[in-house]
Amino acid sequence: MSTVTPAPSDTEKAMALLAAIVESSDDAIISKTLDGAILTWNLGAEHVYGYPAVETIGRPMTMLLPQDRANEEAQILQRIGQGEKVEHFETVRRTKTGEPIDVSLTISPIRDNSGRIVGASHVARNITDRKRLDVRLRHLAAVVESSEDAVISKTLDGTILTWNRGAEQVYGYPAAETIGRPMTMLLPEDRINEETEILQRIGSGERVDHFETVRRTKAGNPIDVSLTISPIRDNSGRVVGASHVARDITDLKRFDEKLRHAQKLESLGVLAGGVAHDFNNLLTGILGNTSLALEMLPKENPTRSILRDVLNASERASHLTRQLLAYAGKGRFVIEPINLSALVREISNLIQSSIPTHVQLRLELRNDMPLIQADSGQLQQVIMNLVLNGAEAIRSDQNGTVLVTTDILKIDDRYLRSALVASSDLAGGTYVTLEVHDSGCGMDEATIGRIFEPFFTTKFTGRGLGLAAVQGIVRGHKGAIKVYSRPGNGTTFKVWFPATAGLPESTAAAVPELVANDQLILVIDDEELIRRTAKAMLERYGYKVIVAENGKEGVELLQVLGDKVSAILLDLTMPIMSGQEAFRQLKQINPDVHVVLSSGYSEVEAVCRFTGKGIAGFIQKPYSTAALAEKFRSVIQ
Repeated sequence: MSTVTPAPSDTEKAMALLAAIVESSDDAIISKTLDGAILTWNLGAEHVYGYPAVETIGRPMTMLLPQDRANEEAQILQRIGQGEKVEHFETVRRTKTGEPIDVSLTISPIRDNSGRIVGASHVARNITDRKRLDVRLRHLAAVVESSEDAVISKTLDGTILTWNRGAEQVYGYPAAETIGRPMTMLLPEDRINEETEILQRIGSGERVDHFETVRRTKAGNPIDVSLTISPIRDNSGRVVGASHVARDITDLKRFDEKLRHAQKLESLGVLAGGVAHDFNNLLTGILGNTSLALEMLPKENPTRSILRDVLNASERASHLTRQLLAYAGKGRFVIEPINLSALVREISNLIQSSIPTHVQLRLELRNDMPLIQADSGQLQQVIMNLVLNGAEAIRSDQNGTVLVTTDILKIDDRYLRSALVASSDLAGGTYVTLEVHDSGCGMDEATIGRIFEPFFTTKFTGRGLGLAAVQGIVRGHKGAIKVYSRPGNGTTFKVWFPATAGLPESTAAAVPELVANDQLILVIDDEELIRRTAKAMLERYGYKVIVAENGKEGVELLQVLGDKVSAILLDLTMPIMSGQEAFRQLKQINPDVHVVLSSGYSEVEAVCRFTGKGIAGFIQKPYSTAALAEKFRSVIQ
């Protein structure tokens, strides 16, 4: 007799389906009594907490609680017993291995048929990975938000999605005014297609790195920016947007431009100094031989006028080399205390005669001026160049004025930084100022940025060395220059020199007659023309002369001649043995020998290396016969 198994009822089917759903869930689904004893434990609970069901059924839920949350279960069950429901409560529980995990709990009352609460349903989801991701995302968001760079996200059609505080600072727009608007709102008119071209590259998976361009702020100001733009991809790897990072490099670009300008001027200064040095060597032969020939010819000789023209041309060429040396900051300075107002008054007649008749020269000079330590000849060149520059800026068909003023000014470090030209070791303090203002045509900013470049000029006949020389002289005197100008409103040059105290020294006595008594002079120079010229010059005034073509040969001659040599003319720049090394060895052989240094560079540039080492004097090339003879007369006497 066969047994027939009855078909399950609908209720039984529903219960079986519900049990299957509970058992297959990835969440921990647990039932427990109101005192926390575990009744059921699904596979999801095994995965979340690590315990199999046999190790949990009948045990208290507190087995899962960390020590710092021991009372949490009782508090939750108290609320459940009152009919409340706990939803999405985020807390920490402990696995079988003792590892803490973040969980989200939803706990509900279990009621019997009469509605009485008899237990609790406990659903726990492991959110450890999500919490870690949330922490990373919050950290990333904080980094993005605190960045000084503009960090922006946008769609592939350029619509702005996110806008950090850095973007507000860089572009000037708050986020509320940008979200949902196109990135083209930031583009200047001449770069309107740039964004489309960039997004096309991003859409194809490319990345744009450190792309330097120009964008426009809310105020309409152009700024230089460096852009790094990268694709944003979804989980499938499809490009869905772009990450846009912009850095404002406006100040950096300006600094780089100033640095390049300074390096260019420095290299030009080195070139100018080298050219002037070599040119002075040539002029020594020309000027020296010409002055020597003039002294030797009778006064009635008609050749004297030709030689005088050569001499004048040589002196003009020498003046040009002094301008080059001044630009290079290597001009020859004879430093003495000077009253700047008095100096301007002394040369005012010369200035007036040098400017056109349609230009009026006005002087407003302060009387109670402190002295400055300066070279009067160099300062005269500064004054003359600035006044002539101002006069030439006034059109010939208009009457104009050049106003020269002097004053005292207290200057702080911040004001010093605003100077267009300044010595590197400038510091705040009391300064004497020279101001030259003209009523001429003025200049735009681009022209002002170039006026101190050598050979740059806005005048048809200009050589462009005047203001370059002014720059070198002012720097050499530890001063500064500020320029104010606008097209059509004239120009003002303001020059500052540090003020000092003291009175100028009395002038030197008249030079006596130049006559030698057969003293022996050793001339050491690597230029044959200079050796020959210096020998002829000195012999003209009664000296005996022996020459050496380099330092090594000069040292060997002094070893042989000993104290028969009264003085030495020593060039500083020579091959085989430098002038500095030759000087040291010459002094070792005869500590009492008089050594006169000679160079195409300035005295300050040359002598600084010999301070305290016993040099007898210095003479700058080119020099005349009389100047060279007088130098040795004063040294030997």
